[in-house]
Amino acid sequence: MEMLHYDFMQRAFCAGGIIALLASVLGVYLMLRRQALMADMLSHVSLAGVAGGAYFHINPTWTGFAVAIVGAIAVEYVRRSYKTYSEVSIAIIMLGGLSAAVVLMSLNQSINKGFTSYLFGSIVAVGSGELGLMIVVGLVGACFFYLFRRPLYQIVFDEDTARTNGIRVNAISMLFSVMTGMIVAAAMPIVGVLLVSALIVLPAALAIRIAPSFTAALFSAMAIGLLGVFSGLTASYKLSTPPGGTIALVLLGFLLAGIGLKKLSVMLGKKLGRANVKRPEAEPYGQIPRPAGESSVQ
Repeated sequence: MEMLHYDFMQRAFCAGGIIALLASVLGVYLMLRRQALMADMLSHVSLAGVAGGAYFHINPTWTGFAVAIVGAIAVEYVRRSYKTYSEVSIAIIMLGGLSAAVVLMSLNQSINKGFTSYLFGSIVAVGSGELGLMIVVGLVGACFFYLFRRPLYQIVFDEDTARTNGIRVNAISMLFSVMTGMIVAAAMPIVGVLLVSALIVLPAALAIRIAPSFTAALFSAMAIGLLGVFSGLTASYKLSTPPGGTIALVLLGFLLAGIGLKKLSVMLGKKLGRANVKRPEAEPYGQIPRPAGESSVQ
């Protein structure tokens, strides 16, 4: 393909593939933990780091990365203080991050124009340094999700049971939050601060909807994420549109189409008399538990 002859497109596809795989897996865990908004919150917090880096003449990518990790740690501590209202931690940290970003941007009006690439994503923003950072984050993330796959599975669905089984819930939750911050910060050059949650949430939302088990949801999310990022980057190059928004729209289209096909298959199944077939019992590791009273196929 013609676009792959350009170095910046090669870097964009490589970086997009890495982030798509990591973000999709992360999205499945975040959705099942009822923390889907955490990605959006950390992306806004990282904006304060970007603004701070630009104001103090430090590489904004690195400052945004560092602030996102600090924000993830802060969320975990605040969440423990508000156990009954855990979503309050997201609102508190997001407000703090946005306020800091607005103040820093107002102190230096000349940095506003350079924020476009961070807000909406830019293919040309992915340089060699950013790609190297994404490769490192990708390797760390792959090791983390592989080594802690079973403890994370138990923590996602029942922290009390996991703690009873001897799992260090607080430590692993903290590591998970730090990993979330790293992935969100690394994804900024591709989809931008305002749309990074789309890359994390949309593939996971579709995968959880159509997958019969937890493992299947992880692999489905990765496949959907890769296809969405590559399709979005290709369409962005052909149409000269912002890559972040294009990728988000493609993933949203996948989600709507998947939900529509799922409903259509259920309707056809009812007509054929297969709607009341009971699913097999869930395995100890693999099945996605459903809330009481919710049908396994909707």
